[in-house]
Amino acid sequence: MRGAAMPSTLFRNLRLFDGTTPHLIEGAEVLVEGGAIAEVSDRPIRHDGAHVVDLGGRTLMPGLIDAHYHAYAADANIGRLDLMPRSLMALHARRFLEASLSRGFTTIRDVGGADFGLAVACESGLIDGPRLLYCGRALSPTGGHGDSRPNAWLEQFCGCCAPALSIGVIADGVDEVRRAIRAELKRGAHAIKIMASGGVASPSDPIWTLQYSDEEIATAVWETRAWRTYVVAHAYTPEAITRAVSLGVRSIEHANLIDEPTARLMAERGAFAVPTLVTYDALDKDGPALGLPKESQEKLKVVRAAGLRSLEILKAAGVRMGFGTDLLAEMHRRQSDEFVIRREVLTAAEILAQATSGNAALLNRAGELGTVARGAVADLIVVDGDPLRDIGVLTGQGERIPLVMLAGAIRRNRLH
Repeated sequence: MRGAAMPSTLFRNLRLFDGTTPHLIEGAEVLVEGGAIAEVSDRPIRHDGAHVVDLGGRTLMPGLIDAHYHAYAADANIGRLDLMPRSLMALHARRFLEASLSRGFTTIRDVGGADFGLAVACESGLIDGPRLLYCGRALSPTGGHGDSRPNAWLEQFCGCCAPALSIGVIADGVDEVRRAIRAELKRGAHAIKIMASGGVASPSDPIWTLQYSDEEIATAVWETRAWRTYVVAHAYTPEAITRAVSLGVRSIEHANLIDEPTARLMAERGAFAVPTLVTYDALDKDGPALGLPKESQEKLKVVRAAGLRSLEILKAAGVRMGFGTDLLAEMHRRQSDEFVIRREVLTAAEILAQATSGNAALLNRAGELGTVARGAVADLIVVDGDPLRDIGVLTGQGERIPLVMLAGAIRRNRLH
């Protein structure tokens, strides 16, 4: 990682949110060495060679994690993305990712479109952005949520021979699903995303549609488990969620229309839900001006109205919730507004845990990411104010986040 790396950094005079404890810890000190957290202590840490950073009473906490992101989503009209050169999309992605790091997001799980090249660009410093875990292209059946092809293309190309789609791949039947998954895993995919119900951004599929058969979903689950990873499913309705979770899907994206029995099933199976409420507010406010099709605007009304209620249902059932945003185009700037939207239902401590240690568990990186503890990766942010009292201090474009550290390297620093 590129940045102002120090052999060792000692943070003092701070209040600590460690990713799990529901209150700030006073009087702690944190020592970082070689990209990892070497020590967390309630007593002064002695280290003669460390660069000492006095935080002046500010809050130190784990870097934030966004588990539902689309770096290549440079247009609110998803269909137009397929007409955009990949090189231009990559330049948009660079801008989105670098802005996310400034907002304190040190890890991103991209669930549709991002690829090996973009991850390498982040890792090598060509993009001054977060750690990028990518699911590759999302799998969709013909006519599903990931099929943004004009109808004329259906007469000229099969799914596998169609001009390349930007954030999805068309795969119909068990054999095509298996082949597509293996291709994405070979390219380094962190997990595999499938479409299990209709969606807002796609032009032709109603929200209530069921996508992929039991056999196709079971195949996706088997293939990912063989690689010791998991399936991410786009799903809104109880029927779609129940099918996916019953077949072994681990991460349900959105879940706006969930009901109580379905939430209880998710809790029993240990599945995660990743609500993305900010995208519906953003699409409502900015979508029409940015080219969101009228068909999508109508579908938006249904899922947006149910968003906060879904949080209540998930919380009551004890479902593990991740933190995601799902923003498109210039709406990426609203990323941190997800915090204040969730605050209408959840406590600040619950939300902060979801965006740190909770998402780390979702990503199978518990104890490594999303926590301030000995041995964890030194992804840290400094916050002006107390986010447990006023979670709004995390909103905006990072104005109240003067320091961002990624794997021990200071990437943003306005403390001096």
